[in-house]
Amino acid sequence: MNARLQHVALPRPPETEEAALAFYGGLLGLREITPPRSLQSLGVLWFGIGDGSELHSFVEGPMGQDHSGRHFCLAVEDVEELRDRLEAAGVTVVGDVPIPDRPRYFIRDPFGNLIELTTIDTGA
Repeated sequence: MNARLQHVALPRPPETEEAALAFYGGLLGLREITPPRSLQSLGVLWFGIGDGSELHSFVEGPMGQDHSGRHFCLAVEDVEELRDRLEAAGVTVVGDVPIPDRPRYFIRDPFGNLIELTTIDTGA
């Protein structure tokens, strides 16, 4: 499988959007990216890291560890072929809010860590 790190998602407390923008965009100089329309009501902030990877900052309320949104995302060549292999191996695949032109789903590794898998059509 040929995969690359697509993004890392880190939580932040409610009502901290300005602080996140000042830190990641101002101090660290990351480029703010407009998230897909389907995710904008969730209060997520996206930043470009320069090598094509992204940082996603999201609001996380007082939820248990099993519901944490902390995860990393791998972009793979064929996310549906990988889904078939994962399900055949007994891995539970969970969907999420759809993003147009970006099929994606989540799995958990054997240790409970959340992993997002996607294929991103760059139009190339």
